[in-house]
Amino acid sequence: MLFSSQIHDLKMLLPWVRARREQSALRAIVEQQRRIMTPEQVAEQSAQIIAQLEQMSSFREAQVVLLYYPIHNEVDLRPLLDKYQGQKTFLFPVTHRHSMEVRPYDGEDMMRKGRLGVPEPQTATYKGPIDLILVPGVVFDQHCHRIGRGGGYYDKFLAKQHHAKKVGVCYSFQLKKHDVPHTWRDQRMDRVVTPQLTIG
Repeated sequence: MLFSSQIHDLKMLLPWVRARREQSALRAIVEQQRRIMTPEQVAEQSAQIIAQLEQMSSFREAQVVLLYYPIHNEVDLRPLLDKYQGQKTFLFPVTHRHSMEVRPYDGEDMMRKGRLGVPEPQTATYKGPIDLILVPGVVFDQHCHRIGRGGGYYDKFLAKQHHAKKVGVCYSFQLKKHDVPHTWRDQRMDRVVTPQLTIG
């Protein structure tokens, strides 16, 4: 027999479980769309997103920028590394079992595949302020909600980054007009940038 407190807990949990299931279903559909993109499409649309980012004051004024290493046809922002070498400090994520830290980029020679198979810097942990975080995602919506890869690494990390601007980047088909399912743990972006537009 369930006590009233247990019933209350179950009622509170149900929306969270429903949202997670809906996220998983939507993630699977959109990831499949992204994986069939050609290298030419990825390069062209990534360049368009980079051009939009370069027009933003939050990027131009940023001294420390957190990037990510693209996998499975994610938006590729790596051209920024060469273009702004010496002008900005670029960081990349390093994942642990239940958390994520960031380390400075010091060239491809210092990158090694981490526990998730994604290249990570072999430099010392960065603990200073971050001005701009460019965030990958599988799905975004018009209110800057985000569905990520499902591990929760970014959400935990972003929740502690009160100084940084958080900008999601995605292709146009990844930006939905309707609200995507989300919970209180899912961190909202300040802006979302696609090849054609910027919202937020």
